[in-house]
Amino acid sequence: MLEHMPPTPSARKQRVGIELRKMRDAAGTTTAKAATVLGVDRTKITLIEQGTYSVSPERVVTLARSYGEADSEYVNALAEMAGDKTKGWWEEYRGSVPQGFLDICEFEHHAKGMYSYQICHPPGPMQSECYSRAIFQDNQVRLTPRVVETRVEQRMLRSEMLMAKGTHPYTAIVHEAALRMQFGGRDAAREQLDWMLELSQLPHVTLRVISFAAGGFKGPGQAINYANGPVPRLDTVSYDSMEGPIFLHLTEHLEEYRAVVDQMTDRSLSVEDSRDLIAKIKKEI
Repeated sequence: MLEHMPPTPSARKQRVGIELRKMRDAAGTTTAKAATVLGVDRTKITLIEQGTYSVSPERVVTLARSYGEADSEYVNALAEMAGDKTKGWWEEYRGSVPQGFLDICEFEHHAKGMYSYQICHPPGPMQSECYSRAIFQDNQVRLTPRVVETRVEQRMLRSEMLMAKGTHPYTAIVHEAALRMQFGGRDAAREQLDWMLELSQLPHVTLRVISFAAGGFKGPGQAINYANGPVPRLDTVSYDSMEGPIFLHLTEHLEEYRAVVDQMTDRSLSVEDSRDLIAKIKKEI
């Protein structure tokens, strides 16, 4: 059965539709033919592919077979994604923070591994409360104190879930420029560096720094997050924009950003040298 979804589906729900659309396009099949396979009106196929209607795991498998998709591991992972009805902790903030904040939390929660590449700010999950508050207060759109505190609270809970309770590898590659930013003043900046050093001791966290001495950097200059999915075809890239996170799923995008992450890892300092540089920067601030 097809169930009506909320007006604003999560990025994860939209991903199911995106993947089904990719399969249909690759098969050269029309929405009309796909609708016949499920015994529904063709408009329902369009709505499923847009993420407006959810689809059962069984019907994901049925459509995949009709499209000739032979990668059973990929199909089963996508079916599991379609059937996941779990309400995450981030749902309590729905309507209180931008939709993109919720999508990022869901994105991180389901990842099998995370890579974060940051140029101007420490990664969100590695920001201290004071530093995070200063960033929101300097937002391009002036936020009320209540909105700022709600966003800080949500970010701190996100940090707790991903850092303290994290169960998958998290790698942060941070440019030296981000470490020298002084949002909130010198004391807040020092506290932020101490907090990053503390988090870097967690067994599932790897923190590496790209120093100014490394020269330029690859990529478009935005903050980039790369999440490993249950299978490589379900990996996801997100990057920041003024309107919120942009999610990329095309094979060519995934390959491009995997290369960016690899290049930045190669260009970064070792874990030990990264910690030494952070401690040095703290003394210089």
